[in-house]
Amino acid sequence: MRTHRRMYSAVMRLFLKCLRIGQRRRFWLTRLVGQLWRYGRLCLRSLIFNSFADGDTALDALFEPIYWLVDHVTRWFGVVFVALVITLTSSVVCIVYVCLLPLIIRTYPIGWIFWHFIYGHWNLLMIVFHYYMAITTQPGYPPQQSKSDVAAVSICRKCIAPKPARTHHCSICNRCVLKMDHHCPWLNNCVGHYNHRYFFSFMLFMTMGCIYSSVSGWDMFWEAYAAIEKMKLLDKERLHVTANQTYSQTPPPTFSFRQRAFHKSIVYAWVLCSSVALALGALMLWHSVLITRGETSIERHINRKERKRLRLKGKVFQNPYSYGPLGNWKVFLGVETQRHWVTRVLLPSTHPPYGNGLHWDTPPCVAGQKTALLAI
Repeated sequence: MRTHRRMYSAVMRLFLKCLRIGQRRRFWLTRLVGQLWRYGRLCLRSLIFNSFADGDTALDALFEPIYWLVDHVTRWFGVVFVALVITLTSSVVCIVYVCLLPLIIRTYPIGWIFWHFIYGHWNLLMIVFHYYMAITTQPGYPPQQSKSDVAAVSICRKCIAPKPARTHHCSICNRCVLKMDHHCPWLNNCVGHYNHRYFFSFMLFMTMGCIYSSVSGWDMFWEAYAAIEKMKLLDKERLHVTANQTYSQTPPPTFSFRQRAFHKSIVYAWVLCSSVALALGALMLWHSVLITRGETSIERHINRKERKRLRLKGKVFQNPYSYGPLGNWKVFLGVETQRHWVTRVLLPSTHPPYGNGLHWDTPPCVAGQKTALLAI
C-alpha cells in the first residue's frame, strides 16, 4: 500500500513540475515575442522619423511611383509634343495661305488687305522666333563644381551639390535648373532663367494670333459651317433618290472635292484657333499674374506656405525678388530704356536676361524700388 502511495505521489509531483516548466516556457515565449515586437516597431519609427514630416511629405511618398511614371513618359513624349505643335501650326498657316489669303485679296478693300498682310506676317514671325528660341535655349544650370563665389542656399538631395537661390531640381531633365518655373512638354525643355522670356512671349503671340484668326474668320466660319450642313442634307437627298429609283426627279447638285475641302479646312482652322486661344490664353494670363508678383510657378507654392507660416507668428512676408508690378515686368522683359519696349518686346530680340541666375542683385532699372526682404 505504501509503495503505491509513494509511486502515486512521485507521479503527481512529476506532473506538477512539468506543468510549472511549461507555464514558465510559455511566459518566456510571450515575453520574447513582445520584446521583438516593440524592438521592430522602434526600428521602423526610427527609420521614418522626421521632425519636418507632415501630410505633404506622406503624399509625396505615396505618389512617388506616379511621379516616376509621369517623368519618364514626359521625357519620351516631349519630341512628339513638339512635332504636334509644329504640325498643327503649319496646318493653320497652310490653310490661311491656300484658302483665306486669295479670298481676302479678291473681296477685301486695299486697306484691310494691307492690315491683314502686315499684322499676320508680323505675328507669325514672332511666334516662330520665340518658339524656336524657347526650344533651343538652355534654361541655365548651376556650375558642376562648387565655387567659392556661388552663394548656395541649400544642397540638392538628388544632385548632392550646392543649390543657388531660386534653383530647383527637375526630375525629368535629372539636373538642377536656375530659376526653374516648370518643365514644359510642349517645348521638350525646362523653363528657366535664360528661356523664360521666350516661353512667355511665345504664349502671348500665339494667343494673339489665335484670337486674331478667330475674330477675323468668324463670318467665313459660319458660312463654311452652313455649307457643310447643306452638303450633308444634299447627300441624304441623293441617297433617298437612289433608294427609291425615282430617275424622273432632278438629282441634287453635287459639291466638288475642292469645295468640300475648302469649307472643312476653314471650320477646322477656326475651331483649332479658338480652342488654343482659350486654353493657352488662360495659361498666359496665369503666368502674367506670376510675373507681376515677381515669382515662378514653384515659388508661388513656397511663398504661399511661408506667408501662412509668418501670418501665424504675426509677421508679414515680402517677396525678396519683387520690385513692384512695373519693375517686375521691366526685369523680366529686359527693358532698360523706353526704346526697349519696341526693340526688345515688339520685335525679335535675343538679349539675355538680367544676371546670371546665381546672384540676385537689384537691377539698375529698378534700383529705387527695392524693398525690405522681410518685415519682422
